[in-house]
Amino acid sequence: MGLDDYLLLDDAAMLDQCDVHVYRSSGPGGQHRNKVSSAVRLRHRPTGVTAHGDDSRSQHDNKRMALRRMRMNLACSLRRPAVSWGAGLPPIVAECIFTPRGRGESARQKLAVGVRDHRFWAVAAFVLDVLADCQGRMSDAAASLGISTGNLGSFLESDRHLLTAAQAIRKAHGHKPLV
Repeated sequence: MGLDDYLLLDDAAMLDQCDVHVYRSSGPGGQHRNKVSSAVRLRHRPTGVTAHGDDSRSQHDNKRMALRRMRMNLACSLRRPAVSWGAGLPPIVAECIFTPRGRGESARQKLAVGVRDHRFWAVAAFVLDVLADCQGRMSDAAASLGISTGNLGSFLESDRHLLTAAQAIRKAHGHKPLV
């Protein structure tokens, strides 16, 4: 099973692949938070990646937050060669790229997928893979994706964890930070 398969699993299937540890968490929330085991820590068995959720007094909310963070951690920390996808973009990425209205067919396409979209972390993982394959060069990565460098920069800046992962790739190849 590949990284893209992990990122597109529904919550129940993702939980089946994780060790779930429920524990008490300290911090704000009053005495109820310290009496009830509501914090959740997940460990993804196939990859060893971990995530936690302890922001709420509700175990259900914390489990949902931990799953969201698990997808983020998987996308930001695991790299694979983008060329492994073969010719063209993966379907999940291709459906998030469009040509802006009112522009000719020769115009650069635009990558548009929001952080709340269920496809976001799968697309983000592929974009990071392309950036790594291009040795951190933004212009080469944007050209590989068929989008503008500005659009790629905006996408990477749409989430602070995604930006941190992109900065780490660029730093590993001796490039300056994006922001």
